[in-house]
Order: sequence, then structure tokens, then C-alpha cells
Amino acid sequence: MSVLDVVGIGSMVLDRVHRAPRLLGAEAKGILRDVAGAGPVQSHVGGVVLNHLGWAAALGLRTGIFGRQGDDADGRLLRAAMQAIGMERDLTLVDAATSVAEIFVDDGGGRAIYMAPGATSGTTAAYVRDAHADTIRSAARLTTEVSQLPLAAALAALEIARAAGVPSVVDLDVPPSEAVPGLGSQAELDAVLRSADLLKPAKAAAAELVPEAGSDALAVAAAMRARFGNAAVVVTDGAAGCAVSAEGVEAFVGGFAVEVVDTTGAGDALLGGLLVALHHGLDWESAARLGNACGAVCAGKLGAFPDDTSAARERVLELYDAAPLSLGDAPAAGVAGAAPALAAYEIAVEELGELRGRLSPLMFDAALTLLNDARVHGGRVHVTGVGKPEHVAHYAASLLSSTGTPASFLHATEAVHGSAGQVVAGDVVIAISNSGETQELLAAVAAVQRLGARLIAVTGGLASPLAAAADAVLDAGVKREGGPLGLAPRASVAAELLVVASLAAAQQAQLGFTRRDYNQRHSAGKLGALSSDES
Repeated sequence: MSVLDVVGIGSMVLDRVHRAPRLLGAEAKGILRDVAGAGPVQSHVGGVVLNHLGWAAALGLRTGIFGRQGDDADGRLLRAAMQAIGMERDLTLVDAATSVAEIFVDDGGGRAIYMAPGATSGTTAAYVRDAHADTIRSAARLTTEVSQLPLAAALAALEIARAAGVPSVVDLDVPPSEAVPGLGSQAELDAVLRSADLLKPAKAAAAELVPEAGSDALAVAAAMRARFGNAAVVVTDGAAGCAVSAEGVEAFVGGFAVEVVDTTGAGDALLGGLLVALHHGLDWESAARLGNACGAVCAGKLGAFPDDTSAARERVLELYDAAPLSLGDAPAAGVAGAAPALAAYEIAVEELGELRGRLSPLMFDAALTLLNDARVHGGRVHVTGVGKPEHVAHYAASLLSSTGTPASFLHATEAVHGSAGQVVAGDVVIAISNSGETQELLAAVAAVQRLGARLIAVTGGLASPLAAAADAVLDAGVKREGGPLGLAPRASVAAELLVVASLAAAQQAQLGFTRRDYNQRHSAGKLGALSSDES
């Protein structure tokens, strides 16, 4: 990881937003409304730390995030958003669910949030020290939270930062009565809050710790700073603005009037603005104005993360009205820009590397035996697949044919409507499927096996029905596809293609296939010239 302006550990969450006419109490019922025309629920990137790092990145800071994250579809979506905004990642992918928040937003923009910490909840102090100490030491600033991260893990990160001279920020996002014992002990909570150079609590959360300060945000900020000894405390007070208590500064800084759509993450966005202000050395009142501008822009849209970075940045600068500010470059690409392309490429390379580590020449022996038996006894080879694997099947049939093994494409969905008739007993069918569960393909496989064909499965589903039915199985499995949603076949197609290409290469070698043999089948074009006797 290169030296970054700020790195953070904590909540990385898939927010599932529901629209309701009002927030309900116990025993009440209500009917959800559509979310911006997208049905009753809409998913957004979220999480306290991911949100405020996202807003800092949108305003030009070099950001990074580290910690544990679920190796699942939700995690892939979050990582694509990190990549798109230029956020560096030092993540350990684990077999646990990505954190999820169910968020109910009423017509006035108020919300109720139910959180499931998932992979974040398994973070330990030892893990932070062992896996991420170098990341913390290499950064200009550390940020963490009291929300979903266990307090012991947050404290470990803060201790590493303090020992390295890295200033730190803590966002107290949940009331202490929720943090203790949910995230750790009272002693650990106190230690986390004392360790922060900048403490940013929500007013309701801070008020539990300093009830003597009453409901005035500035009094709460001053009392928190006196109790925990922080260099600065900024207390958020919703649309009203925020209160700052720091050396030589005791001020309440008003917010900006905007049409509120969703207040989720407004405090996170405010902290993102503070991080930018600290980086640029702004005075505290200007810093609070920048933070308030970020919070207002966030509240004016649905979702907490700045998914449209250009629009977010432009709107923040329209509102900001304090000391002159020259921001760093905006992220190079939005969600639809070049960054997801490179992310998809990197994921494919990583997945292919993992697949290569699982493969060995011996794993191809059973498939090669089937192909050779068919050749010796006059059998033929057919290749099939459904969806994207169908295109791989066309390629595989063509490649095998051009390298000494005549092969034809078998249309899987047509197989049960008569096309299975191209297969006779003793033939070999190569069936390609990522999941190994595609029903149309399984029906085609059953049809050709009834006719006496042998089956080679190329699949990521090694325990799938396709693998169970096969005479030989070739592993083409990947965990991640790449792309913004992690759903469309990308890495799996590359894996399937390379596995069938490797099988064809092994078969070509066994046949003793020569340059002249190749030229007889491919006499035209550049390859024809290269393979000719005169070349």
C-alpha cells in the first residue's frame, strides 16, 4: 500500500433501504412504498467508515480501508464501489456474511436502522496487530468507529497509530448503552474514546456519557473533551449543524438548508468533510462548514455513499462558504468509468491464479483417456453449454478441430428436441457450466447419456449434479466474477476457456500433431503462413 492521507477500519455495509410513510412503533403495521421506482427495497453502499472514507475520497483525499470482509456477493459489490472511487483495499476475505443494515426511511427523511455486523464482528485485536499494523503506520491519519467493530480491535488500531505518531479519529455512532456490552466492555469503550485525537460523536450518543451537559450540543462537546482529553471534539446535531470544542475554539456551526431525502449517513459524510479539512489545515469553523456541506449533500439524496462523485463534489463546493480551499483531484473514474474495468481484470487474474494452484497435469488424465478411447473406436467429440458457456463451447469445438480432434458444437436446449441425435454410443460430450446446476444443460446431458455418450464436465461446481453425472471432471471454479455487481460471468468464462484450451493442448501433444497437420486444417491467414513448409 502506498502512503495514504487516511486509512480506516470499521463498518463496510450493504444498506438495504426501505421507504415507509412513517416509522412504526411496537405492534404497529404499515405498507412499504417503492424506493425511487425500484420496488420496496433498494441496496446501497454503506457503513460508517466506508461512508466517511468515500466522502473524503470524493473530495480528493487518497484513502484506504482495511479489515475483514465477507467473500460473498454483497462484499463484491462493496469492493467494486471502493475500486470505483479510488480507495485502496487491504482486506481479508472470509467465509462470513458481509455486514448488512436494514434501513427504514420515512417521508420526512428520518430513519430507523437495524444492523447485522457480519464479518466485521469477528475482528480481533490480535488480527489487527498481525495483519494491518504496517497499513496503519504507513498512513497520514487513522479513522475508526464505535458502531460495528469490536472495541478491542478498534483500540488495537488506535494503539498502533499512537505508537507510530499517526493522528487518529473516532466516530462514536451508536449510544454507549448499545456499544456495551455489544462491542466490548465499558473500560474498552473509555479507552477507545480517550485514544482519539478527534472524537466525532452523534449528540444522542455523547449525551449518555455526559448527562450533566444537557441537550445543548456545544455543552456536550465541551464536556466530552473534558472527560476524555481529546484534542478536539465535534458533536453532530442533525440538520442544525455541529458543535466544535478544541484548543481555543468553542463554537456551534450551523448547517445548510436543503430538501431532505434521506438522513442516513449524513454524519458520516460530515466526518468525511472534516478529514479533508484537517488534511488541508483549515481552521475549525471552516472545517465544520465543509463537514456540514457534505452532510447536507448526503441528506439530499438516497443512500449514504457518494456513488456519483462528480455531482457530490460539485454540490459540496456550491454550499461551502468559508476559508479558501483547493481540493485534490477527484477520483479518476465513477462507477461506470475505467476503475471497474481494472477491478474486473484484477479479480480475473487473481481467480485464475488460484485455479492454477489447484490444477495439475494428472487431473486431465481421465478426460484425455475418454478422448483417446473415442478416437480409437471411431467415436466423435461434441461440446455444449448454456448461456455464456455456450460461446466457450463454440470456441472449444473449433479449437479441438483445428488441432487434430474433430469436434462439433451441440446446442444444449435443442438436444431434447432432436439435436441429441448427432450423438451416438461411444461419443464424448464435453459439457461446460460454472455452477453445474443449469437445468437445460442437465436435461441435455441426460439425453446424450441415454444414447451411450461419455461425459467430461468442465465446471466450478465440483459437487454439482453435472459433476456427479460425469465420467471425468475438470475444475474451472472461481469465487468472484468481477464487475460492479459480481454477477455477470467474467472470471468464470476465462477459467472455462483456459481449461478447455489446456485440455486441447494436452490432446494435441498426445496425438503428435505437427505443423504440417495444423496447416492442412488452417491454410489461410497469418497462421496459415506461419505453419506452412515455407515459413
